[in-house]
Amino acid sequence: MRRLAQPVVLKSAAIAALVTTLACYPRFTLWLNRSAPVWYLEIMTFLCSMVLWGFVFAWHEYYTRRPLWVFKPELRVVLTATLLAVGAAVISHRFIDPLLRARLPEEYPGDLRQWVASVLFGLFLNRLLLLFAPFAWLMRLVRNQWVAAGLTVLFGAAVLVIRVQSLPAPLPPVLFATLLTGRILMGLLAVWFYLRGGILLIWWWTVVYEARQLFDLAGHG
Repeated sequence: MRRLAQPVVLKSAAIAALVTTLACYPRFTLWLNRSAPVWYLEIMTFLCSMVLWGFVFAWHEYYTRRPLWVFKPELRVVLTATLLAVGAAVISHRFIDPLLRARLPEEYPGDLRQWVASVLFGLFLNRLLLLFAPFAWLMRLVRNQWVAAGLTVLFGAAVLVIRVQSLPAPLPPVLFATLLTGRILMGLLAVWFYLRGGILLIWWWTVVYEARQLFDLAGHG
């Protein structure tokens, strides 16, 4: 725990939390049914994300011996990540998105502004909550990359299950099974690419995958 209190960790976590808070602002302003004012959501986002970023900066490199920021990743890894993201995007766009959009239209952007807000929110907060922070915390706990990776993926799957159970109407079993399987497979790939390309590669992979929604926005425009 001493590593969390190191000045360099606190400084890095504070800067990352500030960027995360700013990135979440567009999503909060577009959230019409929010239960709290934007300023409150921003403050809570900063405080919580600073703790979570502290986990990342304190423990990821120390226990994995791999860098968080890889500015010159292997070309093979980047190409693999890009092709898999494109493949996953095509499958989602063709088979899954139409079904989910009909049931959960609020989960999909209606214009370019909403898409940008959604992508920023996903890059800086969702990835922090579901990948960067839990993996760092689990690495400190179990000291084994494979176990930490598996538990991180299971955590993401559990979040999906809770989210689906909170819906007003249940999803068809086949659709739910497809979503759960996809979350597990994408989670495993995410950890693998994270360890080989760091945060930047995960962000790139996320942007490529989310770009599929631009086709629908162009069609509606």
